[in-house]
Amino acid sequence: MRKNIFQRGEDFWNTAQAFIHHHLPDIRRVSQNTVLSYRDGINAYIDYLETEKNIRRKDICFNDFSKETLIAYLDWLLNCRSLKPKTCNLRITAVRSFLEYASDRHPELMALYISANSMKAVKTKMNPIEFFEKNQMKAILAAPGIHSRTGRRNQMMLILLYDTAARVSEILELSVGSLHLSSEVPYVVIHGKGDKYRNIPLMSKTKEHLKRYLSEFHPIQSGDAPLFYAVTYGEKHHLSQDTLEKLIKDCAKRCEKAGVEMPASCHCHMVRKTRAMDLYQAGIPLPHIQQLLGHEEISTTSGFYAFATLDTLAKSMEKIDDSATHMSKEWKNPKTIARLYSL
Repeated sequence: MRKNIFQRGEDFWNTAQAFIHHHLPDIRRVSQNTVLSYRDGINAYIDYLETEKNIRRKDICFNDFSKETLIAYLDWLLNCRSLKPKTCNLRITAVRSFLEYASDRHPELMALYISANSMKAVKTKMNPIEFFEKNQMKAILAAPGIHSRTGRRNQMMLILLYDTAARVSEILELSVGSLHLSSEVPYVVIHGKGDKYRNIPLMSKTKEHLKRYLSEFHPIQSGDAPLFYAVTYGEKHHLSQDTLEKLIKDCAKRCEKAGVEMPASCHCHMVRKTRAMDLYQAGIPLPHIQQLLGHEEISTTSGFYAFATLDTLAKSMEKIDDSATHMSKEWKNPKTIARLYSL
């Protein structure tokens, strides 16, 4: 008797190849990083089927994607591999997304997808929000030694990182042509997640900083040249993310030596969160902040943050007059913080 789609290994592999190499990059237009994340998630499940279930790779088929097998896989990830709940959820999400795509191409697989989609996610621990207080952020921005060329470059990176609330990768990928300083409203074009672009207005002080920076680092301007760069063998190239992460940690150490108390662990993403917090406290509407941050939807809940320091919360609420008492309720609403602090 002829095998059906649930049993044919070639159907699974052809569908998986189309999902990774065509659907995600060409139809959904997700970033290369997202493609790699989904590919790694599905490959991890395939490795599990081969090593733990003794199924030969060429024989893997949609029958091996039952809810029972996925639950056993999740249990293995948590209790045998000892992976963090968030990592486990991401692995299962990759498989679910693949099954959703497969069921769209092959309607007979819809019940399989619905069954897998009914799995409960692993509960994750809600961690405190990490951001810099105003005096800390001010000290960080002033920390690079501007008496050296590298110090001036580093300070410009930090200023732009804070002003735009961009992700580290977005700042490091900027080219000279990304800046539009002569426009009526100066702005920078950010290439964000999902291969999407957004325009971020620049503050007047940041514009002046950038003009001075360009005159020193890009006297002959080429639109394709990396905005922030290092030189190796005479060639300019983009900086690595490690360079900026090390810069933040070094600046934090300098601030502590100068008597400014710093968070226990400082990293670049805290600058983005700090800018978002500062804007929100200044009364900027959440939809505007989310547009700045590059969130796809206003209802984004990929992160769940419900923490602010007691001091920050108290100071913010003290500024609220009787005509804006609804803001205090917003501060207590986890969904508000979730939208503000998500990737």
